[in-house]
Amino acid sequence: MGLYHFTGLITKRLTWAFDPAFDLSGRLVPAPQKEGAESGWRKMAADGKIKLDDVDRQILSDLQGDGRMTNVELAKRAGISAPPCLRRVRALEDGGIVRGYHADIDADALGYSVNVFAFVGLTSQAESDLREFEEMVSAWPQVRECHMLMGETDFLLKIVAHDWDDFQRFLTSKLTPALNVSHVKTALAIRSAKLLPGVPIDGVE
Repeated sequence: MGLYHFTGLITKRLTWAFDPAFDLSGRLVPAPQKEGAESGWRKMAADGKIKLDDVDRQILSDLQGDGRMTNVELAKRAGISAPPCLRRVRALEDGGIVRGYHADIDADALGYSVNVFAFVGLTSQAESDLREFEEMVSAWPQVRECHMLMGETDFLLKIVAHDWDDFQRFLTSKLTPALNVSHVKTALAIRSAKLLPGVPIDGVE
């Protein structure tokens, strides 16, 4: 059974979110608590990034390990109650740190037994040509990752295929003859010792 993972990215966004409270006269006023277990507000760093505390990091670590974990279990592991835990998760989603939740699918079960890394060189490295290449490979479902590199090679692609013949057809009919592609070098993955999504969460054991 596949696990569920999330992907995250910290984005620049200047905002505050806080829990409402009432004063003695009954007026609604912002009442931020200490940024700890029960606080729902979100502090910002000087560079505009969302400032994460230990509770946020624990939530991110747990979600990264199991994106289907219930809010009740998340709250228990983070040491807070369920309502503020849910508010924190929503804030992490709204702030772009948690970008989505995805199933980790067994490629072999769907017949994709070949993984190939392709090092692609382009004839032109003008920005418009680089973007055109990125848009082109984004439309090819066999290409699962595309990274622009610094050095002799312009792009690194991770490509999946059913078998070697399937990959060769993709290589000769799409990638090699593509506009602006000057050369392609490939490396077949024999086995994968580590496939770990996401990033390390600092401060969480």
